[in-house]
Amino acid sequence: WRKNTPCGADSDYSRQAMLVHILNKFITSHRCGMTGTSPYFTLQPRMCKIALGDEMQNYRLTLSYDGTRYKGWQRLGGKDGSIQGKLEEILSRLLGQEIEVHGSGRTDGGVHARAQVCSFRAETDMDCNVMLTKLREYLPEDIGAESLEIAGERFHARLSCREKTYVYRVWNSDSPNVFERRYMYRFTEALDASEMEKAAALLCGRHDFAAFASRVNAKKSTVRELREIRIERLGHELRLSFTGDGFLYNMVRILTGTLLEVGCGRLRAEDIPGILEGCRRENAGFTAPAQGLILWDVKY
Repeated sequence: WRKNTPCGADSDYSRQAMLVHILNKFITSHRCGMTGTSPYFTLQPRMCKIALGDEMQNYRLTLSYDGTRYKGWQRLGGKDGSIQGKLEEILSRLLGQEIEVHGSGRTDGGVHARAQVCSFRAETDMDCNVMLTKLREYLPEDIGAESLEIAGERFHARLSCREKTYVYRVWNSDSPNVFERRYMYRFTEALDASEMEKAAALLCGRHDFAAFASRVNAKKSTVRELREIRIERLGHELRLSFTGDGFLYNMVRILTGTLLEVGCGRLRAEDIPGILEGCRRENAGFTAPAQGLILWDVKY
């Protein structure tokens, strides 16, 4: 019964495909009394869901990925090098229909994810465990499908999100860390963690974080609630965790750069309220490199 070939394939002998073909010819010939072969209206399988007995299921997929060789999460035009684009390509081929995936957040090029949550809709009777197994088989080694389940009808990976946690890893030593250089930022200056914690406490809360964004849309609010910043010393590694209801473009990386400047004495913790109130990007610290950042957790 079901249409089995990928989108764009010429030969499909399922009953679903034959019925869609017949309906297309019927509508083309009879719409507004017209005859001939002009494609006045084209019927897609998704458009005759009731007639064909299919139902669009809503899926929740959790991914982990190494973002080193990708241009970021968001799909790009032309020759795509995004994680979203790669995932949509594989899902579309696997399910034989065009799939659009929504992520909980748009990580930048070079940023990693431990738990990126995605949602997509598809017409398929393929079991979630089977689909997950096939995804793990077809995805490249630097993108991992962690879990897949049917979600509620109203679930949306981005719009339903209530809280995100990002982790930034800093290698604070003169000596190199060769094996983790893709997942840490090496910062060699001595850092005063207690001063950084004072600045972090002043950053927490509901504020206008315009000074901590690389790009600001005048039509959208730059107010966010930063619920927690944790700073942990693990040997030579300094690990910064940021939890909030949402983050602006490059916000976590600029927060990290600002805290590092406080830690090495270029800025003071007492400067933070003025930076927030001024809403000027040049007053905050530098944008820390992408490779140290990980999307750690997403809550709904």
